[in-house]
Amino acid sequence: MTSPAAGSASSRTVPARPNTAFRQLRGRLSPGEFAAAVRRAAREIGEQVSCDARYVGRVESGEIRCPNYAYERVFRHMFPELTLPDMGFAPREAVRGRGARTAAIGAARLATEPDNRDTCIQIHEESDVLRRAFITGGPAAALGFAALHPIEAAAAAAAVHVPGPRTPAGGRVGAAEATAVEEAVRQIRLLDDRHGAEGIYRRATQPLRAAYELLDADVRRRSVSDRLHSGAGELSITVGWLAHDSGRFEDARSHYAEALATARVCGDVALEAHAFCNTAFLARDAGRPREAVRAAQAAQQAAKQLASPRLSSLLALREAGGWAGLGDRSGCEQAMARAERLFASGVRDGDPEWMTFYGEAELAGLEAQCWAALGDAERAAEHAHRAVALQDPHFTRNIALFTAELAGDLAASGAPEEAAAAGMRVLRLLEQVRSARIRTMLDGTAGALRAHRTGGPVAEFLERHAAAAAADVGAAAPGCTC
Repeated sequence: MTSPAAGSASSRTVPARPNTAFRQLRGRLSPGEFAAAVRRAAREIGEQVSCDARYVGRVESGEIRCPNYAYERVFRHMFPELTLPDMGFAPREAVRGRGARTAAIGAARLATEPDNRDTCIQIHEESDVLRRAFITGGPAAALGFAALHPIEAAAAAAAVHVPGPRTPAGGRVGAAEATAVEEAVRQIRLLDDRHGAEGIYRRATQPLRAAYELLDADVRRRSVSDRLHSGAGELSITVGWLAHDSGRFEDARSHYAEALATARVCGDVALEAHAFCNTAFLARDAGRPREAVRAAQAAQQAAKQLASPRLSSLLALREAGGWAGLGDRSGCEQAMARAERLFASGVRDGDPEWMTFYGEAELAGLEAQCWAALGDAERAAEHAHRAVALQDPHFTRNIALFTAELAGDLAASGAPEEAAAAGMRVLRLLEQVRSARIRTMLDGTAGALRAHRTGGPVAEFLERHAAAAAADVGAAAPGCTC
């Protein structure tokens, strides 16, 4: 029985017990082989984990007493007949109950966690590092959560804090800080997948500043320095994407350039390919198709050193988007054919973690955008239908995005009532998702349908769209911090 004193102590006072049950589940696989199996299982359900041999070792040693929710979903997918205790883990309520009494987390903050636990960062005793790295700055009332839109409240409650450089008395920057930066990237991306970028972007700039401060701190181990550079660069890309999806193109351009500079400084070709990939996407959306082509080609050059056909496939689609913007049908079709051929090669262990969104649905959706840019609305609608049908429910933002693409394509292809129906679905999804990019797409659809406003579904959609647009204007009034 744990005493009250022990219950309020840091998790470092809890003696680790080897998890023999989990070790048995690994069987004859090496820790690295088992970690690869975990990553493959995660991709199957659209989850985002970066399991490696070190993580497996921490579980088996008992250091990780209960996995976070993402890992739990993956383990349950791998072993559907087993519960967490069957796998050797402590009950979550026991772990989080003690953690909730620690001074580091604070009972007031935990009391404000949203009920939808998939959309917020779950704080538990995976390690002392996570408890230090992912705590909010104070109670919900102090941050004004009650005044925020529910989506923004979820984001604020899940605010990610990356610790700054420690004072000399506290020791040098080490693996703990590198882990904090890496986890910040994962958690912000999970929020974006669920809710879109708006309401998250401004708050995400704080851990980004802290991450780059860490790069100028005293780091003695090269391995830690490399992790910090890579993590800070990925965080810069992630924050840049939030700016991009919020319609802040210049901010996004700056963040992507910072990530590219970081990649060049530390010689990280994977980070360089990612930075060029997002730069190409931004250039396409900003109306600079020739820059999009060049950036995508630069990304493909960097990716040659990586064993990831899926990454090369996505980069080919980024290039196709640029060619479509230039009106070069031949160049676009060649790039799309290359993307499909590379995609068919399947997933590999070398696929970057950030690419979990790129499956058949994303492939079809990006091809729909290419056909739409080339003026082939019917073919675009066909691909958009497929993108919506195949999309994993985990990616709520992408469901809204490709449904908006479908609505626009249907309107352009002379199917106004079908377009209005798709538009209505997007309006409902925008109650969960905040994305300036999606709203802009829907605005275009509304404009195309005004000529068909004779009553029925089209008139209803236009009325609902106008009401939603008016509400958005009110939400963006002076004083809004989102």
